[in-house]
Amino acid sequence: MVISKTHLLLIVLAPLLGAILAGLFGRRIGRVGAHSATILGVAVSCALSCMVLWQLLQGAVPFNENVYSFFQTGGIQAHVGFMVDKLTAMMMVVVTFVSLLVHVYTIGYMADDDGYQRFFSYISLFTFSMLMLVMSNNFLQLFFGWEAVGLVSYLLIGFWFKRPTAIFANLKAFLVNRVGDFGFLLGIAAVLYWFGTLDYATVFANAPTIVGHHLGEFFNQDNATSGMWSWSVATVICICLFVGAMGKSAQVPLHVWLPDSMEGPTPISALIHAATMVTAGIFMVARMSPLFELSQTALNFVLFIGATTAFFTGLIGIVQNDIKRVVAYSTLSQLGYMTVALGVSAYSAAVYHLMTHAFFKALLFLGAGSVIIGMHHEQDMRKMGGLRKLMPITHITMWIGTLALVGTPFFSGFYSKDTIIEAAAEHAHGAPFWSIASYGYWAVLLGAFVTAFYSFRLLYMTFFGEARWKHADAHHDAAHAHDGHDGHAHDDHGHGHEPHESPWVVTLPLVLLAIPSAVIGFLTVGPMLFGTDMLGHAKQLPFFLGAIDVPEARDVVAKIAEEGWHGPVDFALHGFKAPAFWLAFSGFLLATVMYWWKPGLPAKAARIFALPKRVLENKYWADNLWIGGFAGGGIALGKLSRMFDAKVIDGLFVNGSARLVDLLAGLLRKTQSGYLYHYAFAMILGLIALLGVVVRFWQ
Repeated sequence: MVISKTHLLLIVLAPLLGAILAGLFGRRIGRVGAHSATILGVAVSCALSCMVLWQLLQGAVPFNENVYSFFQTGGIQAHVGFMVDKLTAMMMVVVTFVSLLVHVYTIGYMADDDGYQRFFSYISLFTFSMLMLVMSNNFLQLFFGWEAVGLVSYLLIGFWFKRPTAIFANLKAFLVNRVGDFGFLLGIAAVLYWFGTLDYATVFANAPTIVGHHLGEFFNQDNATSGMWSWSVATVICICLFVGAMGKSAQVPLHVWLPDSMEGPTPISALIHAATMVTAGIFMVARMSPLFELSQTALNFVLFIGATTAFFTGLIGIVQNDIKRVVAYSTLSQLGYMTVALGVSAYSAAVYHLMTHAFFKALLFLGAGSVIIGMHHEQDMRKMGGLRKLMPITHITMWIGTLALVGTPFFSGFYSKDTIIEAAAEHAHGAPFWSIASYGYWAVLLGAFVTAFYSFRLLYMTFFGEARWKHADAHHDAAHAHDGHDGHAHDDHGHGHEPHESPWVVTLPLVLLAIPSAVIGFLTVGPMLFGTDMLGHAKQLPFFLGAIDVPEARDVVAKIAEEGWHGPVDFALHGFKAPAFWLAFSGFLLATVMYWWKPGLPAKAARIFALPKRVLENKYWADNLWIGGFAGGGIALGKLSRMFDAKVIDGLFVNGSARLVDLLAGLLRKTQSGYLYHYAFAMILGLIALLGVVVRFWQ
């Protein structure tokens, strides 16, 4: 069985064609034509991606070929090529499936928006860019896809470009990602310098050759054996590449752009935060596992950043009142979990959580969008409550997404999340309490409590308790809501209307996402992580064999399998005894007491814990650091540059030289008086001077 190159080209080009039709001919083909073209393109891509994954599962040889070459210079070839193995195929299916449902959902969500065709063009182009990223077989194409998703996300976050908050958010996302991309580009340049090629296969095959080499060799410092020059080449390359991942996957301190990206329409919030852009960094590190396994220093750095992100950004979600921002901080925390898995060499667990997270996080975002539609574009949870009977489909599906997110046994999130916690525990076994390994374990373990608390807080404030929306101003302008449509979408709904269930084009994607959120973990955890069938019986080859490279001695997932994997049922039953479950259950109980049984408690807790609340509400002042420090420093440098330009460049060199020329010209002008005796006198002086020189040298 052979994977067809034609099929792979169709997978990539079908969404691009849909984007071109909707973007360039949107007015001619109309709204129906625009969404039909883009949905058809993504549907074709999704169907073919599923077929490719099925072929690989049936024993097809992974595809790795170049399909088009642009140029070749100095032994470096620029080409478009595809590397499609099980890791890539899984990403292709997840990206296209979630994107397809987001496209369908958009029909209902953006129904009254003036930029309807433009939005469909953007999200289809986003899908194309993400596919180019995950399917690439070389660093140059990877960088193209990397930058393309960043550019399109900039357009989508600022889709409502008349709103200052949206423009600020997309600029923030763009600039923060440029910081990460600078490190990423340095890493790619280092790969090219050392290996002389940008092709994955060649780089991975020759990866062991960089062991023992140090940074000094980049700068001809061959005798340097201390300080920065002694850093290994592998460490430098991997940390630079990971800095790029920190930007795209929103890891501390490059995380500040992601919550503000909520200024974009809800469909793109789901697409960016669930299966595509934010997981690009996780996928990239997993793909680069042959390089990262050469540097324990780089892996420790990855582990530390991931643990910090998983726990501390989750805490911020506790004090958020915007329904979309709660889910956004949940995304940050879960990305931290995936990064922790990468740092402990559990790459398969990281990408498995990436897969399960894509379904339930897309479900939660689209569910939040459904609530926003039902509430006539109100996002503040303090103005909601009592919606479970008015929005039953949204209510039930969001419960399923929440149970998956918090790691409830038998739900999909449990299998991937608990594996990461177990892997972190295995990695920390025997390590000192103050070590990075122990820090990583405690961060993901305590994060289980935090995740459960803010997740059930969202459910209770939205669907239970008093119907606080009844007290809202009936004449509230929907355009003032955070996720408003610039006055274009749903303007006919006043805030005084009773909330309602969303139309079928919104609820159908919720139902279709709820199904894998509930069962995909149970069905796939054995084959994808532990090399067994769905019930944990027949032993088979590991799913990611050949795609992820981990030495047997460091494979913590394999150790978990050896120590206690007896199928998904036994794994789930064991989960009821694990500390993570009881911490999550404690978070559930606390949220239940505070936001359902005793709704007056949050106000009392806010007064008691005023200082921690203030710290979390200010998000550790990270935004102030970026805006006041990084951006402020840039402004200061800009002012200094302008001052230098005005005083030194213009004042000294431009204006100064002009003044000097003017002065000399003025002096010379005085010698040109027009009087004959002045010229005769000058000639006599010149002759005397010349005679003096001749006499002096003649002697």
